[in-house]
Amino acid sequence: MSGNDELLDRVKRGRFLIGGIWVEPGDRRRFDIVTPSDETVFASVPCATAGDITDAVAAARDAFDNGPWPTLTPQERGAFLGRLADAIDARSSLFGTIWTSEVGGLIGHGGHMVASATAVIRDYARLGTDFAFVERHTPTAGGQVGMIVYEPVGVVGAIIPWNGPILMLASKLAPALLAGCTVVVKMSPEAPLEAVLLGEIFQELGLPPGVINILMADREESEALVRHPDVDKISFTGSSAVGQRVASICGGRMARATLELGGKSAAVVLDDAAIDDVVNAVAPQVSMLGMQFCSALSRVIVTERHHGAVLDGLAAAMKQVKVGDPFDPASQMGPMAMKRQLDRVEGYIASGRADGFTLATGGGRPADLNRGFYVEPTLFGHVSNDARIAQEEIFGPVIAVIPARDEEEAIRLANATDFGLNSSVFTADKERAMAIARRMRAGTVGHNAFRSDFGIGFGGFKKSGIGREGGRLGLMPYLEPKTVIMEEAPALLA
Repeated sequence: MSGNDELLDRVKRGRFLIGGIWVEPGDRRRFDIVTPSDETVFASVPCATAGDITDAVAAARDAFDNGPWPTLTPQERGAFLGRLADAIDARSSLFGTIWTSEVGGLIGHGGHMVASATAVIRDYARLGTDFAFVERHTPTAGGQVGMIVYEPVGVVGAIIPWNGPILMLASKLAPALLAGCTVVVKMSPEAPLEAVLLGEIFQELGLPPGVINILMADREESEALVRHPDVDKISFTGSSAVGQRVASICGGRMARATLELGGKSAAVVLDDAAIDDVVNAVAPQVSMLGMQFCSALSRVIVTERHHGAVLDGLAAAMKQVKVGDPFDPASQMGPMAMKRQLDRVEGYIASGRADGFTLATGGGRPADLNRGFYVEPTLFGHVSNDARIAQEEIFGPVIAVIPARDEEEAIRLANATDFGLNSSVFTADKERAMAIARRMRAGTVGHNAFRSDFGIGFGGFKKSGIGREGGRLGLMPYLEPKTVIMEEAPALLA
């Protein structure tokens, strides 16, 4: 048996990492992880109890209050992040195998997910040197020297979704670790094993005990983490409905919170746009985990004169997508991640049919796939913007093309949603693109392409969340600014 095989067998046991020790949960309620491509059981993992949550928080609290991690310099913590990124890259294929087995992502995309994650980690490693953790200011109400000192917020509860674990782990753990925080990671029981593998890497690198604690739990136990008085901040990625619950609990006890939530993102297509640009940006999304990601451009809003051309172009491209086994390099889209997700997508397709919208392609199960959670890439045209398939997050490969009378109505329809995560504007005129981008109520606006950028900052308006992840913006929520006013400058300002 190879080293990777031995490591995978160890990871699949689903142990918890608490206080630097791997805990064997023993006789606990367990969750079967079903491989979505063939419906076989990949692994069976334990679910944490409220007692496990309490133990993990206590370990993180002790590591923050008494451990060495918060007292290291930012440069030292940044250097650790650099080593972490290298170690994750060295296990890239294993991370990819786990991702495909758990949620059905294309095996060829697994390496891209890891590369995106380690790019985020390396960005924060650089901020260990580049970010000013102490800023000098001129006092305005007495004193000779003013400072803003950025200190770690404390113990963080990081709640990770099932669709892109390694990237979400990177976007939360890297800024938390750089800031000097300690963390309790709560994984979805449907896709926890990338975090367990990451825990093995933390052990290899000698991270002090309790700095990172990892377990998997269901919703009730997750709420125990959100409510725990020793958790100073929650960083949550998931649905808007659950995010609202998390926000209400954190607000009740004045805990800090970053919420990266759902989306129903719009691509606004102006009359001078190149149809090929629209097709090349929108259609390939179905290959990205079957559009099971929050920033998907699932609404295409186009003026009436070009609606038919856009619909025909997208339909032609989506019909060519090869749906199949995600372990097969020839496949261009895999299955839905789980049975309940397939049921959800099929329900929305039925809703679009019942509303009488034009079904341009898809709408069923691929004829040659009798096993697994598969659905065809599906495209509806002539969709009303107030329809369910245009307003609710589907989290699957269903795209709605929505006609607008003119540019002004297109912008209004794009903003007429509870969400505001991502968007794009398609036009040959960069000045028009910028002007419309300023009017879009969304956290990211791309020009002639699908865009998101964790190096700059990622997050949303309205019910798409609070705060940003990635870059300097993503570091700030893990820091508390403290004003210090001195009569003389200390040595650190010399």
